[in-house]
Amino acid sequence: MKANIPETTQKRVVIIGGGFGGLKLARKLSKSNLQVVLLDKNNFHQFQPLFYQVATAGLEPSTISFPFRKVFQKTKNVSIRKANVTRIDAKDNMLATDIGSIAYDYLVIAIGADTNYFGNKQLEKQALPMKSVTEALNIRNRILENYEQALSADDEESRQAMMSIVVVGGGPTGVEVSGTLAEMKRYILPNDFPELPFEKMKIYLLEASPKLLGNMSAQASAKSKQYLEKLGVDVLVGTSVKDYDGKRVTLDNREPIKTQILIWAAGVLGNTIPGIPPESLVRGNRIKVDSINRVEGTQNIFAIGDIAFMTEQAWPKGHPQLAQTAIQQASRLASNLKCLTDNKPTIAFKYKDLGSMATVGRNKAVADLPFIKFQGFFAWCVWMFVHLMSIVGIKNRLFVFINWAWNYFTYDQSLRLIIRSEDKKG
Repeated sequence: MKANIPETTQKRVVIIGGGFGGLKLARKLSKSNLQVVLLDKNNFHQFQPLFYQVATAGLEPSTISFPFRKVFQKTKNVSIRKANVTRIDAKDNMLATDIGSIAYDYLVIAIGADTNYFGNKQLEKQALPMKSVTEALNIRNRILENYEQALSADDEESRQAMMSIVVVGGGPTGVEVSGTLAEMKRYILPNDFPELPFEKMKIYLLEASPKLLGNMSAQASAKSKQYLEKLGVDVLVGTSVKDYDGKRVTLDNREPIKTQILIWAAGVLGNTIPGIPPESLVRGNRIKVDSINRVEGTQNIFAIGDIAFMTEQAWPKGHPQLAQTAIQQASRLASNLKCLTDNKPTIAFKYKDLGSMATVGRNKAVADLPFIKFQGFFAWCVWMFVHLMSIVGIKNRLFVFINWAWNYFTYDQSLRLIIRSEDKKG
């Protein structure tokens, strides 16, 4: 079966994935002489850096999600299809999808990365990942449901296990979600559940390496740890998780921790599609590409973002798996695709490091910019501004700003709802 895609005389660029890279590329090509087909399993773009705020009831999913079709309402050369790609046939320039086959002249793989459990099937079954809006909502539901159940717990030990939370992974996501949970414990949850002893609630942040925020400066790492410990988070660096059965976290160097919530933010693993040349896959399922993001061993297949592995002199181990990398690669690839179409020379991609930031809580953040490193209130303001301006849609930015302002002045939010879909009976 052939998918119903408009036939034109233009060369067709098919983009798999509407994350930061895929969406940026489609927008850059939306006024070109190329036909663009954007495929994604969802019909909306998700702003991944703020998933943790959905998980901790700070933002609604709709404020960090934006429909693809609204982005391209006024463009004529972009077709959007909600589809799952099942195979790439590089020989015939064809994709197999659940809506039918799709031909391409150029293919761009921008499928990002998923949670990496490092081969531990038990962890994969029991831990709570945070790589999508749906998964973030699942964490929110689980946390709130646990506190509801803790009110009826038969004994103190069970109650404390329901209330305590373990976060695994000391990167920006782990640091940010731990800090937000600590502030919820201090300002919000005691008002919602006055019958529960929140002085016994424990929040643990586990990191296998010797420091938090391993890709940032020593100052940022030390300051983030200081901030978290001041908020009451038990930060355990040099500590690896061996197993988790849903009730007990087994560690490699200390006593187990009893908890019914383990949030996994410890690593990423590239998504794969059958048909990607096996010889192009490197560590972490990333796809090896050349200086114009062309997949090794192919002529017209490209990869950008988290899934792409490209080395430069300054980045011998590949570029960082950040939104900024995907956005920069998409911009350069858009220009190069136009050059290829017009038989003009292409330009090699060069990554420009714009720095890294992480927020820990109210007035607390760390920032490593190329020209300066700073922490505290100003870093927190810069973090908020950068993230606010990166969100797709003016209305979404406004709603996020209002939510942040309300939370800042009232120490509260009204989003702590347990919403689950119910299976129809009968």
